[in-house]
Amino acid sequence: MRTNDAQFLVLSALADGPLHGYAVNAAIERTAGERLGQGSLYGALSRLEGKGLVEPDSAGAATARRRPMRLTDAGRAELDRGLRAMSQVFEASAPGRAEYLDRAAASEAGRAYKPLLLDALDIGPTHTVLDLGCGTGADLPAMAAAAAHVIGLDSDPDMAATAAARTGLDVVHGDAHALPFAESTVDRVRTDRVLQHVDDPTVVLAEAMRVLRPGGRLVTGEPDWETLAIDHPRPELATAYTRFVVEKVIRNPTIGRQLHRLAENAGFDVPTVIPVTPTFRDPHTADQIFGFQRTTRRAVDAGYMTPDDGEEWLGALKAGPFLATVVQWVTVAVVPAGGEG
Repeated sequence: MRTNDAQFLVLSALADGPLHGYAVNAAIERTAGERLGQGSLYGALSRLEGKGLVEPDSAGAATARRRPMRLTDAGRAELDRGLRAMSQVFEASAPGRAEYLDRAAASEAGRAYKPLLLDALDIGPTHTVLDLGCGTGADLPAMAAAAAHVIGLDSDPDMAATAAARTGLDVVHGDAHALPFAESTVDRVRTDRVLQHVDDPTVVLAEAMRVLRPGGRLVTGEPDWETLAIDHPRPELATAYTRFVVEKVIRNPTIGRQLHRLAENAGFDVPTVIPVTPTFRDPHTADQIFGFQRTTRRAVDAGYMTPDDGEEWLGALKAGPFLATVVQWVTVAVVPAGGEG
C-alpha cells in the first residue's frame, strides 16, 4: 500500500473523533476490509503528526501503549480535499470536436483572449472578414456585427455545416493552405488556435497574405505549449506531462512564440504581439481543455511516465490545490500599404 493511501485511511478513521492506534486500525478494517501493518499504521500516524494533520488528544486518557490521536483543522481540510477528489473523475474519452470547441469558447481561457482578438482586428463597416478554422461558428456573430461581410472557413465539412446552420452566415468548406478566394479580396483574416494544428503554418500565412488587401491585417491567437505549467508535489511529473504534449500531441506546439517571425518572413509588418496567460484554479474546468486522464494514459503508453506515476499525477491534480497556466500569444500582422513586402 502506498504511503499516501495509508495516511488517507488514517485521516478517514479519525473523522468521527479521537482514537488510539488499535482503534484506528479497527476502523480502517471496517471501511477498507483489511488492517494496515503495524509499521504502516504508526509510520502514517508519525508522518501525519509531523505535517500537523493529527495531534494527541489532550482530553483523552493516554497510556504508554495507547495515545489517542485526533484530526487538526488542517487534517480535516486535507481529508475533505481527498474526499472531493475521490468523488470527481476526469473525462476518460474525448468529447466531439463541436462540444470541445464550444467548451473552449466559453471557458475562462477563451474569455481571457477572445476579446483581444476582436479588438485587434479593428473591423470597419466596409470590411470583409475571413475566419480561418471557424469551427462551430461561435465567434462569427461578433465579427458580423461590425463588418460588411463575414466568411467562415473550416476544413471539416461537418463543422462548416454546423457553423452555417447556427449562424446563418456565409461558411465554406475549404483548406487554409489553398484558400478558395481571389487575391486582395479580404480586409481581415483571423485564426484562433488553428495554426498549432495545420500541416504548414508558413503556407497558411502566405495564403493569408495573398487574399488580404494592402493595409489588411491578420490577427492570430495561438498557444505556446512549452509554457504549459502545472503545479504538482512532484515537479518532474509536470515536466514529463508537458514534454509529452509538446513532443507527441500538438503538431506545431510553439507556434505562438514563432508567429511574429514567420509573419515577418511572409512579408507582413508585425506591430503588436500580446502574451495572454489564463490561470486555471479548478482541475475539472481545466480538464475540459486539457483532457488530463486521456492525455496521461497516452503519456504512460508512450513511456513518459510509469503507470504508478500516472496515478499519482492524476490523484494530486484532483485533490488540489490546483494551478495551471499556458501562454496564448495574440499576434497582429499587417500587409504593407504598398502591397506584399
